[in-house]
Parts: sequence; C-alpha cells; structure tokens
Amino acid sequence: MINPFQYGGVVGPDAFCNREQELNDLRRAAENAERVFVYAERRLGKTSLIKRVLGDLPEAKYLTVYVDLWPTDGPASFVTTVAKAFTEATSTRSEKLLETAKTLFAHLTPSLTLDEAGKPSLQFGVRSGKDQGPELEEVLSAPAKIAARDGRRLVVVYDEFQRLLEYDSDSVERVLRSAVQQHEGVAYLFLGSRKHLIQRMFLDASRSLYRSAGHYPLGPIATEHWRPFIQERFEQAGKRIDDEAVETLCQLTEGHPFYTQHLAHALWERTPEGNSVTEAAFREAVDVLLNREAYAYTTLWEALTRNHQRFLRGLASEPPGVKPFSSDFVQQYGLRTPSNAQRAADSLLKKDIIDREDGSFIITDRFFKLWIQRL
Repeated sequence: MINPFQYGGVVGPDAFCNREQELNDLRRAAENAERVFVYAERRLGKTSLIKRVLGDLPEAKYLTVYVDLWPTDGPASFVTTVAKAFTEATSTRSEKLLETAKTLFAHLTPSLTLDEAGKPSLQFGVRSGKDQGPELEEVLSAPAKIAARDGRRLVVVYDEFQRLLEYDSDSVERVLRSAVQQHEGVAYLFLGSRKHLIQRMFLDASRSLYRSAGHYPLGPIATEHWRPFIQERFEQAGKRIDDEAVETLCQLTEGHPFYTQHLAHALWERTPEGNSVTEAAFREAVDVLLNREAYAYTTLWEALTRNHQRFLRGLASEPPGVKPFSSDFVQQYGLRTPSNAQRAADSLLKKDIIDREDGSFIITDRFFKLWIQRL
C-alpha cells in the first residue's frame, strides 16, 4: 500500500486534514469578490488550501487566475509573470495563446516557443526600459477587462506576496492598490508566508497597501482533528496508532501540517501491518528524520552567532508564549541584556529562522527545534 501521508508539495483532497471552516470562509470571500490577505508560516498548506478553494468554484460562473510571485525579483518580472498567468487562464486552446496575449497586453511583446516536451510555451518581453509604469497599469487592469468580457466573476490569487518587499521600489504596490480599489466583481486573495513582513505591508500606514485587504491568518491544526485523520489511515493499512501516540506526535510537530504529515509518514513506514505503533518505532522515526537533516542543521547552527544560538536554545527549551526579552529569559540563557535578545530576534527574523507568534516567537522549522533540544 502506498504511504497515505503526503508532505512537501501541493496535496489533493484525500490528503487534506480538516480546514473545513477555512475552506468555507475563503470560498465565500471569492464568491463575494472580497480582498483578503491569507498569511501563515511556511509549509502550513496555504497553496494547497487556496488551490482547493479555486477547484471548488464552478467554471461556469468563475474564472480563476493563480500567480506565483516567488520567481519574480522586480517590476519587470512581475509584469511578465502576471501577464503569462492571465493569458493562460483565459485561453483554453494553446493555439490561441499568442492571439489572446496580444489582445490583452498591447505594451508587451509575447512569443511562443516549444518546451522540451514539444508543447507551446508563452513568454513575454518588456518593451520599455527601467520604467514599467505603462506595462504595470496594463497587466493590473486586466482582471476588470477580463471579467467584463468573459461574463464570469474573476478570482485572482497572488502567492508568495511578500516578494514585493524585496523589489527595488514600491511601484507595484502603488499601482496594485489603485487597481484593486477600482475593480468590482473581482476577488483578490493575497498569500504570504513571512508573517512579520506581510503584516508590515498591510498594517504599516506608510505602505501603499495599508488596510487594503482583510486579514485571514492560518494556524496549525488541532490534535482533535489530526487524531481521526491519522488513525483512519493507519487502520486502512491494517496498522494501529493509539490516542496517546497521536498526542505525542502532535506535541512534537505542534500541529503544523508539513511536519505532522512528515513524521506520520515515517512512523507509518516503521509500523508493520497488523501491529501497533511502539515507542521504539516512534524513537526510530524521529531519529531518522533528524539524522537526514543533521548536516543542514549543523551547517546552519555553526553559521549563527553565539547570541543567536542562545536565543534559539531558549525558544526550543521553553513552552510556547515565552517572553524572550524578560530578565528571567535573558539571564537563564546567557544573553546578558534585553537589547542583546532583541538584536538576536531581529536578525533571526530576517534569516527566516523564527517568526512572530502571539507576542512571542516560534522556531519555524519544527524538526530544527527538536534538533536544538537534543544538543
């Protein structure tokens, strides 16, 4: 039997645990043409969730456009990436791609090439020099034009939206805000995975996108939902995992979908058919996962400063919600002063090793946290 626990990519409905409320809320947001920012830490399943929402919308009434901004590095690549996504979403036939692209984007130069499989691949060139103002306005006004022409409600998803903060200018943010405010009948879902950066984009009054969308944070999944999901998949293979083992698993992973599915995958592999999960199998599964990452974690750890290491040891050792700038924390973990702890936190945030969580911080990689606990 194929291992039923999936991790590391976009998962289908069969591998989805709960998220019923989130699916309903975001489906309604799309139906109501709302503007929503969906944010959570990395690997929490935002993309899988959104793609399932898009898949549930009837094609007769909705046209969906998914734009992955991760490969972009500035206004020019933003323009070409968005144009390509809109063209491919609105053209159902490959031979019509070029015609559709020319109709939608007069300021761009589209071209078709064949990929390695012999299929047509659409590319765009930006005509102007450093100033992509006309191209930006054209691609960001496209949703309203498409919605009016197509007669269906448009749902536009921008994934990895925090990439805009790494651009040399805020021109994309400024034009995007203006466009979004004017578009009726178009739903916008902005997905971001570095919460402290994304919150700054939408909560900082000096930023162009300040308060331009509603906020929808995603959190981990509760043990009460993981329990039937995990036990059912063990039982389907003639294996058993009791409530206590599921509780332990979820405590180690803190209910984070990626790490929970990953550890469950390893545990399932080490439990023979007809047997129950044992403590030995549990230890072996954790050991295998940490040993696989040992080289990467050691390299990362050795590249950190002493204060970084002390701060992370404290986060890994203390319960969630610890106050890392308190005198007790600072003294116990050798940070000397609250300002040292603050500098360590700021640096680790920039490195994406920790993230903010309910007035405190979390180590984003749950297995890295376990590895630190073993030092």
